[in-house]
Amino acid sequence: MNDIRFNEQGLVPVIVQDAQSKEVLTLAYMNEQSLQKSLETGETWFYSRSRQALWHKGETSGHTQRIVEMRYDCDRDALLVLVEPKGSACHTGSYSCFSHRLTGEYNDPSAHRFAIINELESVIAAREAERPEGAYTTYLFDKGVDKILKKVGEEAAEVIIAAKNRQPEELKWEVADLLYHLLVLLREQKLPLDEVLAVLTERHAGK
Repeated sequence: MNDIRFNEQGLVPVIVQDAQSKEVLTLAYMNEQSLQKSLETGETWFYSRSRQALWHKGETSGHTQRIVEMRYDCDRDALLVLVEPKGSACHTGSYSCFSHRLTGEYNDPSAHRFAIINELESVIAAREAERPEGAYTTYLFDKGVDKILKKVGEEAAEVIIAAKNRQPEELKWEVADLLYHLLVLLREQKLPLDEVLAVLTERHAGK
């Protein structure tokens, strides 16, 4: 607490980020009291500048944010809070408050080879939080882990069959289906893809 530099109003800006998808969820403010309550409870508490009062994220909506990690920047005047969100972050019902783009597209393959993986992670996280009616990902989350595991098994079997039959066109579609369902499974299990990649990195380093 003594390391944090609050501004003249006794506040510090807080960037809230999904610990799993790495999507930025919102920008809020904390004062010393709300920071202390966040540390004590393990859930995010903020200070409302409009109401001039503390507020516990999810107190009325149930969309709480469990704190995974808290960091402060080099100037000690801003916080980064990595959370495990339960539901939407935005008061509009959106997964993230930053759901509107000014510029930039993920569908340009020249921008980044694996940009679509980042985009899929964010979309799957949003589907879990918002549960839009009619979306296939919503259906999977509503059905639960058994349905998701069944789909992973089915897609893995179809990958094997396509490869065994030497059908590259079919194989690429089946691999895409398997990767998608694996990302859904990781989200359901609250296991960040970064941790899987870290295992690969560690194995590669020790080859």
